[in-house]
Order: sequence, then structure tokens, then C-alpha cells
Amino acid sequence: MSAAERPRVVCLCGSLRFQSLFESERRRLTALGMIVLAPEAIDEDLTPARREALGELHLRRIDVSDEVRVVSESGYLGSATRREIACVRKRCKSISSMDPILDL
Repeated sequence: MSAAERPRVVCLCGSLRFQSLFESERRRLTALGMIVLAPEAIDEDLTPARREALGELHLRRIDVSDEVRVVSESGYLGSATRREIACVRKRCKSISSMDPILDL
């Protein structure tokens, strides 16, 4: 399968406080035939080291994606999401937002 034939890979970024938005956007993009990568909520107390490791894991999701879609509401961007956006820009990947307030 060539790159032209394979589905686009989209990485969702943003605060997990918007979990329902992540879920609806994942379903929407999947229905359009895209592969969707996104962070997952963890049901355990995170140590600083574990939180950092999960942040690095998410940066690797960005690395393998064709584009990034920011999940946000009312323009909210936390520090981790800002770091991810900087990573996306450094890698010259396509970026968009669900939130019309955000101008990425």
C-alpha cells in the first residue's frame, strides 16, 4: 500500500478535561476513514516521572501522525498542549482545531 492509498493518521491533542469532545472527534474522524491517535485517561495517581513518560509517548504519537487536531473548548490550552503545538510546528505538520476561537 502506498502512502497515497493509506488512511491519514490524525493525532488528537488537548486537555483530557474535554474527554467527551475527544470521544466525539475520534468517532467523527474514524467514520471519515482516518486512523486516530489520542491520549488516554489513566486511572492511577501519576508520579512526576510517569506523567513525563506519558507526555513523551504522546509526542511520539505526533511523530507518526500526518496531522494534528487540537481538542479544546473556549480557547483553553494548557501547558502540555502548548508544548505539543510547539512540537507540531517544529516538525512542520498540519495542525487544526475543533475550537473556532483558536487561531493555530
